[in-house]
Amino acid sequence: MLYIKNLDDGIPIFKALGSELRIKLIKLLLENKEMNMNELASRLGITNGALTSHVKKLEESGIVTILSEHAGHGNQKVCRVNVDKILVDILAKDAKAQSDSYSIDIPIGHYFNYSVFPTCGLSTAKKLIGEVDDPRYFAHPSHVDAQIVWFAKGHIDYLIPNMLPPGQKINQMTISFEISSEAPGTNSYWPSDITFSLNGVKLGMWTSPGDFGDVHGMFTPTWWFPNWNQYGLLKMLVINQKGTFIDGLKISDVTTQQLSLTSQDDLRFRFQTQEPARNIGGITLFGKNFGNYNQDIKVRVEYSPID
Repeated sequence: MLYIKNLDDGIPIFKALGSELRIKLIKLLLENKEMNMNELASRLGITNGALTSHVKKLEESGIVTILSEHAGHGNQKVCRVNVDKILVDILAKDAKAQSDSYSIDIPIGHYFNYSVFPTCGLSTAKKLIGEVDDPRYFAHPSHVDAQIVWFAKGHIDYLIPNMLPPGQKINQMTISFEISSEAPGTNSYWPSDITFSLNGVKLGMWTSPGDFGDVHGMFTPTWWFPNWNQYGLLKMLVINQKGTFIDGLKISDVTTQQLSLTSQDDLRFRFQTQEPARNIGGITLFGKNFGNYNQDIKVRVEYSPID
């Protein structure tokens, strides 16, 4: 297992996994246990020279190991996956920091409010919940079991538990989630302007590039329909005293000071795509047992005493 204790240490791994071709390479190795370079290049449809650079990145990150196999015409390099799990602990800090923060995982189906329009639907890892393209099923009691939800237009709201002790203020809130657009079927080029808000305050917007279905999601159930959403992109939204950021890029000047959140406030977080946005391309949220990251919506809140 690769254990990443902070995001800076994980950069080489994130870069190594940030390629669809390298994901395909890893999946081939998992299916076949190990393969030589010639076999891999042939299966991936690339030259040995191009393959070498991809394998090198995976080797440097610790994901893949290269062995020498003695063949009739000399040594042949053989690749195999070197890990069974990659644990990214974005919350790992020293003991003092732990006392000034709390973390919550919110299952995808645990929304409390919504307004959605077809194409839409929701599902557990075992079966669909109701009928697709019928928004009424978003109100069905079994929606709490959903591990993936999708809709072409509208919004969905989650209540983040407020565990802030009295007399404390929020310094930073980090929310991570796997997300994509929602197209009829799939479409890798299907931009969607997705807005994030907290307690009615618009935090900013990020444009999802598409609704991905070119390969099966690493954790998506085997029974899942091949022409449906397979995986999304893992995004990290951070609100702190300097502004609001997506994956380190500033998307607005909204700060935690402006939000003035106390232990008495609700924390209502919204995903939304609808007019007047330019690209109304829908939203798909992937939870555990779907997509490439096998996680729910993860929230970390850091706080300190009110001055």
